[in-house]
Amino acid sequence: MDGIANPLKRALREGRPQIGLWSSLTGHITAEVLGGAGFDFLVLDTEHAPNELPMVQSQLQALTGGTAAPVVRPAWNDPVLFKRFLDIGAQTFIVPMIQTPEEARRAVAATRYPPAGIRGVSVATRANRYGRVKDYLQRAHEEICLHLQLETRSALRNLEAIAAVEGVDGLFIGPSDLAADLGHLGNYGHREVREAIEDAIPRIRKAGKAAGILAPIEADARHWLELGATFVAVGSDVGLLARQSEALAAKFKT
Repeated sequence: MDGIANPLKRALREGRPQIGLWSSLTGHITAEVLGGAGFDFLVLDTEHAPNELPMVQSQLQALTGGTAAPVVRPAWNDPVLFKRFLDIGAQTFIVPMIQTPEEARRAVAATRYPPAGIRGVSVATRANRYGRVKDYLQRAHEEICLHLQLETRSALRNLEAIAAVEGVDGLFIGPSDLAADLGHLGNYGHREVREAIEDAIPRIRKAGKAAGILAPIEADARHWLELGATFVAVGSDVGLLARQSEALAAKFKT
């Protein structure tokens, strides 16, 4: 679509595993460094990171030409947030705390122009190359890739109904919030949490959607990939910086 095709959406639709990294450091230089590291995607978090619209736009620009496709996590399932991120060129989203098919339909509607949805219309934004993509309004939805986070037992109960909503490309499990909802705050490695995830990933795949998860522990990431997850974030920039800097300091301080 005149230079705005979404290769990440295509790869996931074809079932090719995509390995990525979570980014919470909010900087365009950080995004540029990580974007060329070899990952398939980089999640620009605005839910649990102090990341605002102009900063996200700079990060999107910094990722141009790298290996990592940008993925934006809005702070909430809010059509105003979607509208602004879409206009600056975000195409792939992870939407937090989706628990019902009704909430899923609201997320889809926020990414579609009328009559299919409620996205506001602007004819000259970064998303359409400032008016240079002439059929953008008619075809933009074809390149939007929407992943909804399942983070509660209620969401897991409704998994198939959420997956059945037209316009949903994948379901992404949030282990930390799921652990909290299951009564194991801070312990996403608890047996009950792992069993819930092991049950959910095959159900997502059976529903015909991409299964995603954040898995900063290598053994976990490989396990979820073996179960069928294809959209896996294997760490975070904060985790890399914190743990590797601690390890380097410890070498000389012990």
